[in-house]
Amino acid sequence: MQILVNGEHFTTDANSLDELCKTLGFADAKIATAVNGSFVAATARARTQLAEADEIEIVAPRQGG
Repeated sequence: MQILVNGEHFTTDANSLDELCKTLGFADAKIATAVNGSFVAATARARTQLAEADEIEIVAPRQGG
């Protein structure tokens, strides 16, 4: 399916947000996620199903200043 990840078009076979995060290399990373503008907690990612044209935001914290 075609989705947007951080504003970029992306094709994926992932069915859940958790699967998508693993596919993108964020399996064990501390990240914040949102689907279509709504925050999704880490504990809810496995049950958050993706659909065609969803807009996903993934933000990883940065250190420094």
